Amino acid sequence: MSAPVLTGLSAELDDLSVWPASTARLPGGNLSVGGVSLTDVAERFDTPAYVLDEGEVRARCRTYRAVFPDADVLYAAKAFLSRAMVRWIDEEGLGLDACSAGELELAVTAGFPAARIVLHGNAKSPGDIETALRLGVGRIVVDSPSEIARLAAQVGSGGRQKVMVRVVPGVSAGGHEKIRTGTDGQKFGLSLTDGSAQHAIARVLGQPQLELTGLHCHIGSQITDVKPYLVAVRRMVGLMARIKESHGVTFPELDMGGGHGVAYRAGESALDLTALARRLNGELSASCAAAGLPVPRLVIEPGRAVAAPAGVAVYRVLAVKPTGSTMFVAVDGGMSDNPRPALYGARYAPRLIGRSATAEPVATTVVGRHCEAGDILAADVLLPGDVRPGDLLAVPVSGAYQLSMASDYNLVGRPPVVAVHDGSARLLVRRETQEDFRRRDIGA
Repeated sequence: MSAPVLTGLSAELDDLSVWPASTARLPGGNLSVGGVSLTDVAERFDTPAYVLDEGEVRARCRTYRAVFPDADVLYAAKAFLSRAMVRWIDEEGLGLDACSAGELELAVTAGFPAARIVLHGNAKSPGDIETALRLGVGRIVVDSPSEIARLAAQVGSGGRQKVMVRVVPGVSAGGHEKIRTGTDGQKFGLSLTDGSAQHAIARVLGQPQLELTGLHCHIGSQITDVKPYLVAVRRMVGLMARIKESHGVTFPELDMGGGHGVAYRAGESALDLTALARRLNGELSASCAAAGLPVPRLVIEPGRAVAAPAGVAVYRVLAVKPTGSTMFVAVDGGMSDNPRPALYGARYAPRLIGRSATAEPVATTVVGRHCEAGDILAADVLLPGDVRPGDLLAVPVSGAYQLSMASDYNLVGRPPVVAVHDGSARLLVRRETQEDFRRRDIGA
């Protein structure tokens, strides 16, 4: 049975609202991003490949600086990190949120000031902490009671390290249960409801090697509503008031994390940053006034909202297979370069590029090349009914949590990252090769 034909949807297929602002239509059904043709990228760098629009990254950094002029904005490195990204973030005046010794070393060796880095992690290794202390990071976020004494011991009797305590405020928010981190019963932070956070704060205050500068919370990811942040702020300020009452300490900083949601497909909601800034600052000021506290300096940690909309993944079609009522289109990548659909049902909108299609759109499932039934990049999406092997597909909003979460499954090799800007393209991260696999495998 052939796939069902869906009519009257050409305008929807041509919607570029979730693409980088620099995206332009070219003759023959092609697109350019950052002034560079996507088909030229495929020919020059092969496929699959990630295209990262430098201008889009910088513009999003500037938006954050504009709407949060009095806050510290830290880019969440886990979304995507490279030496070029480090430089862009630094030049645009953002700090950095890192989660491992690897991220710290890459950032600092690329020239990023260690004092503007915050180290996170629910299970920091001794190596992570040693690296952070050696490099001189600005803050370390305490995530568990066992970390306190170990961190103080590694600082040593003659040292002093600024820290924050991560609090779980009991707020459920996020696009999927696996990325909701503000509620009890998950691995991050210290609970507000059972007293764990208060107990940890008291212990940190008793360590002369540790300087507690404030509290931290992160309630989830891919959040598109402002309200959960306001609830979290009220609860965090309430805790700050109780700490002042019991310990006489006033914190100068409050880190509200990130998780700012973006639209992956046309018509989806994204978090309104202007509304977030206005209402978050308003709630913080009002809550502090009611509690008799000075307003702490706000810290936020966007990652996805900076990187995701700046990235485009380019694949080549390897096979087309009508099976029952489903048209399967298999590409030369898959879950090894984008595990998000398999992990939490992320939905993307692939687009045919490089030629003008005349066939009506049909319901299609774009799958990867890996030996897993769950290797699906985009289920039930619209593509022209004449899509064929050799065609190119481009997938917008691919700049975050794809390459950073990529694997070597089936030894396919991770794709390159190509930066585009002002009509030129350059390689940021090279393609992983079979020679890389052979060199790493030293057993006999």
